[in-house]
Amino acid sequence: MMTLTLRKSLLSALLLVPMLVLPTAQADDLNCRGTLGARSVDGDVVVPSGATCTLSGTRVDGNVKVQRGGTLIVRNARIDGNIQSEGFRSVRVSGGSVDGSIQLEQGGAVNITGVRVNGDIQLEKNRGSSVVSRNTVDGNLQCQGNSPAPTGGSNRVEGNKEDQCRRL
Repeated sequence: MMTLTLRKSLLSALLLVPMLVLPTAQADDLNCRGTLGARSVDGDVVVPSGATCTLSGTRVDGNVKVQRGGTLIVRNARIDGNIQSEGFRSVRVSGGSVDGSIQLEQGGAVNITGVRVNGDIQLEKNRGSSVVSRNTVDGNLQCQGNSPAPTGGSNRVEGNKEDQCRRL
């Protein structure tokens, strides 16, 4: 029969084992409503459905995800991941850089101007005016099924300009 002290010690040791085995927690997503100024965000930024988020001079060490009906305004920010949305209301990105890709599908208005994108810009099936102008894109510029077709120009693209964006 175990003594009470031995049982307590054994129970304490068993409670500590999961802490040693589990990986450390990742930074939580930051839900953005309103404006984030010149600060650094560790992890992903999420624009909730129906909300408007402005990133002005912000550095995001992750992705920016715009939920259905959300609006994103980015001014001279540095995004270390991707900007992604399906079903957004509006996305405007001007100046700054995106180390990943900008992937926008089945949303509203898009304006991407003067941005350094290390990946691709992909616009698909958006139903609002789309302007893609004066960007430097290391990957591809792909636009398909947008109504109206995107406008703009003076984009420097290392990869391919495809479909509706082949003349931009």
